[in-house]
Amino acid sequence: LIPFGAGRRICPGILFALPNVELPLAQLLFHFDWKFPGGMKQEDMDMTEKFGVSMKRENDLVLVPSPYHASITIA
Repeated sequence: LIPFGAGRRICPGILFALPNVELPLAQLLFHFDWKFPGGMKQEDMDMTEKFGVSMKRENDLVLVPSPYHASITIA
């Protein structure tokens, strides 16, 4: 977690920031089905990394969300 620093000078807001990113992300992942755009397949995905201060993907990941409709039957 380099963006928050480390050691004595670690950002005091880390305990506030992480849950405020993780919870909305988890809700997005839960409430939508995610698909690749326009017939792209998982094998076509480029996972090349770009080196720098922090690791990131060389090419952005593009996904298309569609609402998730679960059929839940409670008996």
